[in-house]
Amino acid sequence: MSQSHSGFTKQMARNMFYGGTVFFALLFAAIVFDSERRIPERSNAQAITPAVVAGKKIWETRNCIGCHTLLGEGAYFAPELGNVYKRRGGDFIKVWIKAQPTGVAHRRQMPQFNLTDQQLDDLVEFLKWTGEINNEKWPPNIEG
Repeated sequence: MSQSHSGFTKQMARNMFYGGTVFFALLFAAIVFDSERRIPERSNAQAITPAVVAGKKIWETRNCIGCHTLLGEGAYFAPELGNVYKRRGGDFIKVWIKAQPTGVAHRRQMPQFNLTDQQLDDLVEFLKWTGEINNEKWPPNIEG
């Protein structure tokens, strides 16, 4: 009895593996290139002012991301703030931060950071700038 060959050889399998690897490596490179090319138009970088930079420093030094998320990144203890400026406006944000902790029973409480009026203005500018980034409609609803 003779054995029949299926026509699919090790060489063909090897060629498919290498060809597929090259194809998907090139596809990945094209996707990365396209993403990098689109960052400037989506990042809102042209709107970065000294106040936005100072506000980001407040955000970082007070570890806001330890409780809040910003564009989906961070902790989930407190609300998403990527769209808080659109939701509530700058005056509300400042009053809310000044009023903390509220002392309301059974509610999570934000610490009192004792920010100056300038620091509050800068933080609001940072949150306003963040809300103007083209983030493909994240978060999916206005309440974050």
